[in-house]
Amino acid sequence: MLSDTQQKGKKKMPLYFVITAAIVILDQTVKHLIVGSIKLNASISVVDGILSLAHIRNYGAAWSMLLGQIWFFVIISIVSLAVMAFFFWKLRNRPLYLTGLSLMIGGTIGNFIDRVRLGYVVDMFQLDFINFPIFNVADCALTIGVAVILIAMLRDDEL
Repeated sequence: MLSDTQQKGKKKMPLYFVITAAIVILDQTVKHLIVGSIKLNASISVVDGILSLAHIRNYGAAWSMLLGQIWFFVIISIVSLAVMAFFFWKLRNRPLYLTGLSLMIGGTIGNFIDRVRLGYVVDMFQLDFINFPIFNVADCALTIGVAVILIAMLRDDEL
């Protein structure tokens, strides 16, 4: 027999799969639109001095770290997805953790698809007011997911 908390968690589980799928679909759709509308290594200003849309191929990680190490990133992605799936199961009754993990899983899958399919990740959001790596929807989801998990940890009385 499931407790009330477990039953509520079980009923909400599809929501987290929808979040993950939405991130993957949004990420891949935006990448497809960018590739089809902006020339490679070009950018278009959206808000002068603040944000541009660019089309670059990232063969590494942020700031071109580990450039060309595609198999390293593929292996790290698979291991990361396995670890996140474990914590997703372990924390299945903790909505804030599940939200963060759903965002992180979606972001990891989005970039994983690019690496396996293309051999690089398509990035497009360029902050013009700071020297910061160009990033994509998957990167945003990963970052927000980590922030949500940190908030969950700070609020967690069981830690």
